[in-house]
Amino acid sequence: MANQAVQAGHLDRGMGLWGAISTNLLNMVGVGPFLTIPLAIAAMGGPQAMLGWILGAGLALCDGLVWAELGSRMPDSGGSYRYLLEAYGPNGAGRLFSFLFLWQALLIGPISIASGAVGFAEYSSVFHPFTPVQMKLIAVALCLVNLAVLYRSIQSISTLSIIVMVAVVATCGWIIVTGATHFHPSIAFDLPPHAFQLSHGFWVGLGSAILIATYDYGGYNNVCLIGGEIKNPERNVPRAVLLSIVIVASLYLAMNLAILGLLPWREAMNSKAIVADFMRLALGPFAAKAVSVLILIASWGSAYAILLGYSRIPYAAAVDGRFPKIFARVHPTQHFPTVSLLYMGIASALMCVFSLADLISALIIIQTLLQTIGQCIAVILLRRSSPPGVFRMPFFPLPALAALAGWIFIIVTSEAKHVAAGLVLATAGVGFYLITAVKQREWPFRQA
Repeated sequence: MANQAVQAGHLDRGMGLWGAISTNLLNMVGVGPFLTIPLAIAAMGGPQAMLGWILGAGLALCDGLVWAELGSRMPDSGGSYRYLLEAYGPNGAGRLFSFLFLWQALLIGPISIASGAVGFAEYSSVFHPFTPVQMKLIAVALCLVNLAVLYRSIQSISTLSIIVMVAVVATCGWIIVTGATHFHPSIAFDLPPHAFQLSHGFWVGLGSAILIATYDYGGYNNVCLIGGEIKNPERNVPRAVLLSIVIVASLYLAMNLAILGLLPWREAMNSKAIVADFMRLALGPFAAKAVSVLILIASWGSAYAILLGYSRIPYAAAVDGRFPKIFARVHPTQHFPTVSLLYMGIASALMCVFSLADLISALIIIQTLLQTIGQCIAVILLRRSSPPGVFRMPFFPLPALAALAGWIFIIVTSEAKHVAAGLVLATAGVGFYLITAVKQREWPFRQA
């Protein structure tokens, strides 16, 4: 199976630059920042948590340059699967690294989608005190609704993405303008004693804040997963990656500062719906309800954009013969991967049984161990072996090395249980690959 190409239907390049940016923004601006701001404040014990958001933005930009160069070089669907395979050798170690990406994607994809759905369900409690079971059912229902919405051509999805993106950006803009007109520097910069004392607790807290920030910034790579459906991908993929990071980082930093300038941080760190509390304090209960509706729209759009991206990964692997052929099936008239989409949608619904905190931690740690670290090295290896595509990373290789250092810092400051879970998953993936490689006489057991 592994060495045989799969005959499959083609994907339509029907999404332009703005559609590509929209899918990234919807992935990035979900319910995450509206729920995780209190977590970041609690992790660092005060408004100095802004440092985590700033460093997280820097890490996202450096990592985004890695994705931009790789996406321009290999403008097809599948993202890291293709990047790792090519960088480490399609007949060598690249088979192992690309398999590990597929291995983690089968779990990380549903986890990422479920985190958006669970966040949607938790924030919906602003309108009604749902029980934990009811919130799980809401999250499951959202995953299934998104599956139905995405079961159609890429052109109609692109239009819907742009419409929802406008609503998302408008929501963030409303929050920022409200904060600017009610800003109190004495509240925003009410730092606790020894806020920046470089103790063990400071570094651990900073690592946690950066982890939370990277989760909220995450999604700028979504366009790389659907590269085979992007018009002029050599130019539009890197543009979409970098523009979405700049837009979202600007919105998040301004939004955090706006909230901290009105809502005291000791109150904010214990809030269950921080934006609603902020709007209630600034403009009254009606504004709190209105902004909550817009946040739910944003979180729905995020969950559906993530499902769109991850549904293309098993498809790309099946086309290359690395996954069962059934995942390569494409709709006969609307040209989208049907079985791959159905798997991700149903699996994400099942993952909704876990809490948002566990989903976030598992997502970042596993992705870092099995994907992002290897990819930062991959872009350097590829530049040494062949010239890049249309886009060239500026100041190469400094951004890739900075991103690598940032991801390692997150790992060493994370909870041991989450790192252990990632290592167990990686070990199991390596073992499974080696067993399969022995049977199929692939690297490293291929005969001369």
